[in-house]
Amino acid sequence: MTTITAAITAVGAYVPEFVLSNQVLETMVDTNDEWITSRTGIKERRLLKEKGKGTSYMAIKAAQNLISKANINPEEIDLIIMATATPDMPVASTGVYVATQIGATNAFAYDLQAACSSFLYGMSTAAAYVQSGRYKKVLLIGADKMSSIIDYTDRATCIIFGDGAGAVLFEPNHEGLGLQDEFLKSDGIGREYLKIDAGGSILPPSIETVENGQHFVFQDGKTVFKYAVSGMADVSEKIMERNNLTKDDVSWLLAHQANKRIIDATANRMGLDEEKVLVNIHRYGNTTSATLPLLLHDFEDKLKKGDNLIFAAFGGGFTWGSIYLKWAYNKQ
Repeated sequence: MTTITAAITAVGAYVPEFVLSNQVLETMVDTNDEWITSRTGIKERRLLKEKGKGTSYMAIKAAQNLISKANINPEEIDLIIMATATPDMPVASTGVYVATQIGATNAFAYDLQAACSSFLYGMSTAAAYVQSGRYKKVLLIGADKMSSIIDYTDRATCIIFGDGAGAVLFEPNHEGLGLQDEFLKSDGIGREYLKIDAGGSILPPSIETVENGQHFVFQDGKTVFKYAVSGMADVSEKIMERNNLTKDDVSWLLAHQANKRIIDATANRMGLDEEKVLVNIHRYGNTTSATLPLLLHDFEDKLKKGDNLIFAAFGGGFTWGSIYLKWAYNKQ
């Protein structure tokens, strides 16, 4: 019997139409295009502005895009993992709702939350289900409506985040393609540096928490930046060493799109040339759980069967890691 590996066989995505440019942000907070671009690499981000639409709306769109492109029957999907830090609501799983809305009537579903590492952790989880031999089609969706938790008077955070969704399908592979190795880490020291104070079980919602603006993202930017630079670079270097990969062996780096300087630091540690580093942060900003699948979607044409891909992410918690995956198909 050949070993089953878990390969990505299809990709889908969705971003909202509304564009929030650096020029518009200049009219909202004390900042400017040059400052934002030089420090983050971001030029614009997409926001879901329609009332009554949340993360599930974008997740459904991304999943439908994948289903349409891959021409699969949603009833064949066994499991849906919804990677998100901004679920529609507490308690009722967003993934369960998405599964029903796309017609995945035979799938079970749940949400996975690890901040900006949610999709990366989800890749590990999805692959494990497939490699068990028990599940054939696992749909992993990364989606976040970050605009729902951002204070647009706080220039430290409002310049960074955007909304979006991406989806990938994991299926069994018998050619040795797909997920090869992973190196995932977490450290609770990060709890104080990137968080939302209120709305959870420690500090439930109240008039005071709303008035105090405690339902928005707080980020200690300098501290998070420092940990992210070292964390993402360390695990990416380690996964190369563990798999005897040289810089020439690596086809592409897909790093979480949080800050262009963090992406560059990771690539430099790996010794990669700039043309091997996939970047779309200038178009979308940091879409949290959607950054990695949006990269796959935007650069799907470039990816060739057998390519060695290194994924890396860093998120609140802290959570971080790297995954080594062999690409399984050429886009038709």
